Amino acid sequence: MNTKQEKLEAFGRLLDIMDDLREKCPWDQKQTLESLRHLTLEETYELSDAILQEDLLEIKKELGDVLLHLVFYAKIGSEKGSFDIADVINSLNEKLIFRHPHIYGDVEVKDEEEVKQNWEKLKLKEGNKSILSGVPKSLPSMVKAYRVQDKVKGIGFEFHDAEDAWAKVDEELGEFHAETDPLKKEQELGDVFFSLINYARITGINPDSALERTNLKFISRFQKMEEMAVERDLKLGEMSLEEMDLLWDEVKILNKN
Repeated sequence: MNTKQEKLEAFGRLLDIMDDLREKCPWDQKQTLESLRHLTLEETYELSDAILQEDLLEIKKELGDVLLHLVFYAKIGSEKGSFDIADVINSLNEKLIFRHPHIYGDVEVKDEEEVKQNWEKLKLKEGNKSILSGVPKSLPSMVKAYRVQDKVKGIGFEFHDAEDAWAKVDEELGEFHAETDPLKKEQELGDVFFSLINYARITGINPDSALERTNLKFISRFQKMEEMAVERDLKLGEMSLEEMDLLWDEVKILNKN
């Protein structure tokens, strides 16, 4: 592993390269905070994919891409006379020190949960008007639900245990099945999803990761089914559901073996 000095030198070189690109590269010169936004989201999802695949080399690559964007935003901020990368890092440093009084102060905590509770209380002291004010509006719905639930847990608004959380799932499922009005049924389905996400969170399962792993598994199995159909001179679109189910079962057996 690199020494601290080598890490600092590497970061300094990145800042120099960013200066060069902004000055000399036509594409980099044209970029704005707004134009980079969707690219940053794309890079973040690519990092997420690499993490789910547990591909360390790919994680390293994608971390570099995300870091480039962070440096790029700071460069644009400095051009506007608003902030530079040092301001960004110093602000982060001060926030981390303030929110970890059990490390940099005399506060004592007994476990991770107490740390999280203190974190949320300290955020309110910083001027946040609501526990939920830090949840980005543009988060995907499942991730947003998870974050909302996790944040209110920080002040004790939480089911006592997983059993209580699952009882809420059963309650919401009953209301969903009983509802006949299409608009209200959609609302009830949202409540079912929200309660399922809450149950998953309480039991230590990240629902977004769980669903994405299922997506990847389904895609892999379906593509294998397509390959098997081609090998047997079959066309999925012309097969019955029962015939496709037989192929699907074959793929599942192959995966298990």
